[in-house]
Amino acid sequence: MGEAPADDPATLARLVTRLEAAAQRLRAGELSPAAAAEEVEGCAQAAAHASAELERLARAAASESPGPPTQDRLV
Repeated sequence: MGEAPADDPATLARLVTRLEAAAQRLRAGELSPAAAAEEVEGCAQAAAHASAELERLARAAASESPGPPTQDRLV
């Protein structure tokens, strides 16, 4: 399954939905050991992608932040 581009604002939401669905399938206990292993591997990949997306969003938010007030802005 291909991931959405990093600039897509819904990327993180899709990854969370994917991880929640995988957790539900794993909890159901109906997967074979091989299928469960594949599911866990997919979760690891999705979690890594989510981590990278959170990092990107945090950097973007930090770069948009005006920073602490300076003396010029206080006057």
